[in-house]
Amino acid sequence: MHLGNFETDIRICCLKQYCLKFAVIVKIPVSFNVTYFFGFEDYGPDCDSMRITAFLDIPGQDNLTPLARLEKYAFSDNVFNRQIIARGLLDVFRDFSNNEEDFLTVMEIVVRLSEDAEPTVRTELMEQIPPIAIFLQESRPKFPTAFFEYLMPIVVRYLTDVNNQVRKAGQEALLILLEQDLVAQSDIENKVCPILLDLSAPDSDDEYKVEAVNIICKMASMLSRTTVEHLLLPRFCELCSDGKLFQVRKICAANFGDICNAVGQEATERLLIPKFFELCSDSVWGMRKACAECFMAVSYTTSPEVRRSKLSPLFISLISDTCRWVRQAAFQSLGPFISTFANPSSAGLYIREDGTLSIRPSAQDVNSNSCQPSNNITLMSSNANTALASSEQPMEIKSESSTEETSAEVNAKLSENLNKAEGSSDCCASLGEEVSGLCQGDKAALSATEATKESSFPGMSSRLPSAEDVFSTFLYWRPPLPDISQELELLQFKAEKHNDACSVPCNNCVASNEIKKVLKSLQEHIDDPDVQAQVQVLSAALRAAQFDSVGDCETKKMEESTDSLQNNMILDEAAVAACNQVQGDALSSPASQDDISDQSNTSVLKSTVSTHSDIIPQPLLDQYLSMTDPARAQTVDTEIAKHCAYSLPGVALTLGRQNWHCLKDTYETLASDVQWKVRRTLAFSIHELAVILGDQLTAADLVPIFNGFLKDLDEVRIGVLKHLYDFLKLLHADKRREYLYQLQEFVVTDNSRNWRFRYELAEQLILILELYNPNDVYDYLRHIALTLCSDKVSEVRWISFKLVVAILQKFYANSANALGLNFINELVVRFRHCSKWVGRQAFAFICQAVVEEECMPVDQFVEHLLPSLLSLASDPVPNVRVLLAKALRQTLLEKAYFKSVGNPHLEAAEETILALQSDRDQDVSFFATIKLKQGNMDNITIEKQN
Repeated sequence: MHLGNFETDIRICCLKQYCLKFAVIVKIPVSFNVTYFFGFEDYGPDCDSMRITAFLDIPGQDNLTPLARLEKYAFSDNVFNRQIIARGLLDVFRDFSNNEEDFLTVMEIVVRLSEDAEPTVRTELMEQIPPIAIFLQESRPKFPTAFFEYLMPIVVRYLTDVNNQVRKAGQEALLILLEQDLVAQSDIENKVCPILLDLSAPDSDDEYKVEAVNIICKMASMLSRTTVEHLLLPRFCELCSDGKLFQVRKICAANFGDICNAVGQEATERLLIPKFFELCSDSVWGMRKACAECFMAVSYTTSPEVRRSKLSPLFISLISDTCRWVRQAAFQSLGPFISTFANPSSAGLYIREDGTLSIRPSAQDVNSNSCQPSNNITLMSSNANTALASSEQPMEIKSESSTEETSAEVNAKLSENLNKAEGSSDCCASLGEEVSGLCQGDKAALSATEATKESSFPGMSSRLPSAEDVFSTFLYWRPPLPDISQELELLQFKAEKHNDACSVPCNNCVASNEIKKVLKSLQEHIDDPDVQAQVQVLSAALRAAQFDSVGDCETKKMEESTDSLQNNMILDEAAVAACNQVQGDALSSPASQDDISDQSNTSVLKSTVSTHSDIIPQPLLDQYLSMTDPARAQTVDTEIAKHCAYSLPGVALTLGRQNWHCLKDTYETLASDVQWKVRRTLAFSIHELAVILGDQLTAADLVPIFNGFLKDLDEVRIGVLKHLYDFLKLLHADKRREYLYQLQEFVVTDNSRNWRFRYELAEQLILILELYNPNDVYDYLRHIALTLCSDKVSEVRWISFKLVVAILQKFYANSANALGLNFINELVVRFRHCSKWVGRQAFAFICQAVVEEECMPVDQFVEHLLPSLLSLASDPVPNVRVLLAKALRQTLLEKAYFKSVGNPHLEAAEETILALQSDRDQDVSFFATIKLKQGNMDNITIEKQN
């Protein structure tokens, strides 16, 4: 390189830098030719090997050392020289970090350069401070205090620089340093915060004050709670009431949620909530709009009492604001604000260890509601998690024989313990008293029988169940039985209250009471079939008597109450029968006990459901339900229905599935909205809503809407398709099987170029395979997979080949070998003997994937697939032979089966490899030549010699 003037070199480097920046701004490609810049190497944005300050190492006419040359150009009269030095400081520090004396000299040069009169030089210098600080942090053992002594004062000083560009560079550098935790706590409290407080003082310059409050709000989340609360919070509260500049108040309002999160609940409710009320009533509508946008973040930090009593009325005032833009922002935040009222434990939900949301069984819902759980979300034990994971899919009913066997074991165990008791009557009383604690905790059905075998009376040691207690429908409705007297009393009290409210004269009240007494007297003998027939006759007589005593308008209600009373009588009879069983009497049949279980679960659930007004303030819910009103779209926002649909799962989670009836009509209205964007939003979240509602409500209310989405536009169908597996796994097996006929419809799209739709279908089918039995997979999903394998787009074909392998694995994993063999024969005909080379290439890929995944027995593979695979060695298309070489060399010959000595199929594979190694195509020979391990080759040679 022949350069005479180093200043010219620096100017050229700087010019190249500016040209590159300009190229990035105007988005045009720029490249530098070597000859145009006097021998410089190509220098561009992607050139990492060239240092900006490489000229320091070039010996020149001045005969100066690199350090002296650095100092010369750092204080040159030419501004471009100083700029290039500032831009290359990181390389300079790396070059001089080995010598401590030289390093300190460079640091002093940096300090002097930071006082440069040219703003562009100071800006370039400040942009290099964060990477230099990171480098110094990595080299801290050598220079432990260099950053704090030399560079941190520069950052603090630049916060008050006279030039706006330099100040902004300093602010950005400070935020990066705080985010990387490179600033000491003492520097924050003693250097940074005092400067920001001075800049944000009431008598400070307006421009400085706006910048200071902005940096205070941004750095609050990066500092400790103590620092923010004691140093920055008082000034923030003052700035919220700044009457001089509305820009300051607007910044405070926009970042109010971050400040609340930084200081915590106590300081928020004591200091910030009053200021928030002031901002929400500000005369400038932009302030109120900013408050509405951050309302959820503020509500998240407050207690439920403050949220309900203070924030809810305040939000109602914003949602009815005179300014349309404020109302628009408020309605957009309405759903997220309602979601802050959510209590997953009381809503019948819990959070798993992996963070996913899941539904509790109905009995757990009843118990959690009756026990009034706290706001804290409780993670269930591992056993409960296992049971709940299985409960997401409908469980199959056990056979009668297994149930009877379990019943015999439990009864035998109970009899042994009861024989040791002093008296049967005392035992029966203690049994009903102690076992009543079993129904008051979350219990899993899968481990109940094991717990009964280990302990004769599980859970009787304490009235409050522990986390290990488990729930069993068997133990719940057979001895030991729960105490349901409170539920009976509650229902009887309701029935009596209803009778007292009736003003119609009752001539048959005496007969009704007598019939009730007779029914109660028959409870002890409910096992007898004759008694059961009498109970049915008397129940009919009771209904007739009540029908005569009440007007026609009340007939239906009285019949429902009579049925409920009869059901509860049967429950009481079952409890008495349980005690008789303990004393030696016979139990009722398993079928009747299951019916009693279903009836009691329903009645108890209805008696413990909390109203939606106890969860969400009624005005908020009314405003949310009104978002589907067409008038709202005209007066507030044309996209208001989309915002309603977006936040509906959060509102449903807050209300709980017991209050789904409040949202059902709104959801159906949104599902039939004329805007496809609204329906698309619902389609993307319907699987989450299904988790919240449970399988029964999903089948009743969501499945019809889901079916409608399947026939909608592709923009809507893609939302359903992306989570098809997540939705189908929540349905019962019989309901899920109905969709086998409709999966074929996903192959057809409105636009044939929308290949990503078919790609997503293949990915979902890989997951869906586990939901169906092998016969259904063979009859329905196999055809879809083969259709996708012949798609015009290669990406769709390659993912479909993986689907084919997964189907084959499904067959052999479920011992459906006959189906697997039929499928293999179809693959050989369709792909191995395909007239197009892409089909034969696909066959090689499928065989390689089958070996990698080990989805079928190796003897089946070598018998049915290996001969067809090896025959591809004579294929006329090199691309097919390349994939064959990869399959053999990288996968097949690496398996232990083919490494074993004396394998009859190894010789055929090796002969094919040798033929491919001498192939005329270079790529084929290359992939066929890559390693057979030398040790294996030696062993094979020795064996052949022997």
